[in-house]
Amino acid sequence: MIVRAGRAVSIVFGLMAGVFLCAVSGAGALRAQQAFQTPVGNAILMDFDSKSVLFEKNADQLVSPASLAKMMTAEIVFHELREGRLTLDRTFTVSENAWRRGGAPAGGSAMFAAVRSQIKLEDLLRGLIIMSGNDAAITIAEGIAGTEENFAGLMTRRARELGLDKMNFRNAWGKYDPEQKVTVRQLALLAEHIIRTYPEYYHIFGEKEFTWNKIKQQNRNPLLFMDIGADGLKTGNVEDSGFALVGSATENGQRVIVAIVGAKSSRERADEARKLLSWGLRSFESRPLFEANAEVGSASVFGGASRSVELVSEKPIKVLIPRGSSERLVAQIVYQGPLVAPVQQGAQVAKLRVTRGKALVLEAPLVAGASVAPGALHQRALDAGWELSLGLFNKYVLKK
Repeated sequence: MIVRAGRAVSIVFGLMAGVFLCAVSGAGALRAQQAFQTPVGNAILMDFDSKSVLFEKNADQLVSPASLAKMMTAEIVFHELREGRLTLDRTFTVSENAWRRGGAPAGGSAMFAAVRSQIKLEDLLRGLIIMSGNDAAITIAEGIAGTEENFAGLMTRRARELGLDKMNFRNAWGKYDPEQKVTVRQLALLAEHIIRTYPEYYHIFGEKEFTWNKIKQQNRNPLLFMDIGADGLKTGNVEDSGFALVGSATENGQRVIVAIVGAKSSRERADEARKLLSWGLRSFESRPLFEANAEVGSASVFGGASRSVELVSEKPIKVLIPRGSSERLVAQIVYQGPLVAPVQQGAQVAKLRVTRGKALVLEAPLVAGASVAPGALHQRALDAGWELSLGLFNKYVLKK
């Protein structure tokens, strides 16, 4: 079935363990939604390898990130290091602003950096990640962008580059601002990106303590001190959104990521995150859907030598489902269509969306499996006539 909404096209089909089906099992989807319950307001649990969503609750609702904003601050530093624009031994100056607003005088989380001191970026990163130092975040922001305001703009632009279109930042350390908003879904995706892209720096999130200025502080992530295979990432707390946490854990080669916002206390935050991670690691099994470079479907092409092009995934596509379950999922191939020739082989032109009930299980990019050159003049004229007729049909028939 092809569904049109303007020029957006979705090809909808059912699947179970890679076999196409024609219907969705409502009861199975309902069981999956009810398999886990949590009192926190916003939560998501995601498999790292497949990006399958194992559980979600208000995952797309905008919330204040609190100190989880420091994950994006860290990502920008990691990116600048990767690009060679920064080095770990570069020193940054702790300004009076960073000291007064984020250091000891402010009374919040701090690495207790001395005003006007020179600190290597490697130490500032540990102060930022392990100690959740507000002074470290402001010092990094001022050192990279001149002002924290400029750096916040850089954070938002970087989020857009990563496809995190619902993230907006106004400061580098998580101070409450009504315009500083994120979603738990995109926090989990940011964590996945950091873990996958920067393995040489990710280990800092798992270090349990750090000493600076003769003051030893433990990592504020409680998951690191539980025997559940946790190795990162960050906690946060702001009155507007409550206690928050993004964490990751591994077991038997599987990694899962949790993001929660809205816990009523630090204890509830730790307990609910632990329960979600443990449940995800023990309750799901992997099901392959498509091998790498296998044809997933096809997309219509306008004005091309061919009327369609096959769509493939460059990587294997798999989902995680509850162990022993035979529930049915629904997949959609979504693209802005028809595609306009020429189409280049390997160009990303669509995406595969797999849902379980109302929950988005995974979203995978699809590329053109072959190139499609522009067609002859008469072919382009026929395609134009077809598009015009279909547009009129949609306007005057389907909408009546």
